[in-house]
Amino acid sequence: MNKSILIFIVSALVGLGLGYLGFEIIPANDSQKTTQVAAHEEPKSTNPEKETAVEETTGETVSAEAELLQSKGCLGCHSVSGLNLQGGATGPDLTFAYENVESKHGKPINEFLKEPTSAVMSGVISGNPLADDEIENIVNALKKASESN
Repeated sequence: MNKSILIFIVSALVGLGLGYLGFEIIPANDSQKTTQVAAHEEPKSTNPEKETAVEETTGETVSAEAELLQSKGCLGCHSVSGLNLQGGATGPDLTFAYENVESKHGKPINEFLKEPTSAVMSGVISGNPLADDEIENIVNALKKASESN
């Protein structure tokens, strides 16, 4: 086998391994932080459109939308500038996802979150499927983000 091909294959495997660690190990630590934040949470309202805040011991507040998007792993790859949420830079900013998903992926956002048409999101969702109420809450959060701009 050609030496350059062998080097390429080894480099690709190392890169995939590091990517796996970055997305599987590091977000697990972030979700533990979310769990710790949730321990300080006030009782939530039953109205998903009403924003609830969670106060950390540092005095910072975390919105219900931020907590949801963080706990489901969305912020591992995506930011939502419309909600002032910094996340990963791997995926696109989700501020206008509520408005743009249907034209880009051929189905409404709630259907896309059940069965994504993109290869990357199909892999992500199949490994951690969303419940119907989680989809509804994520759609409401993304609607709020698009309306804020």
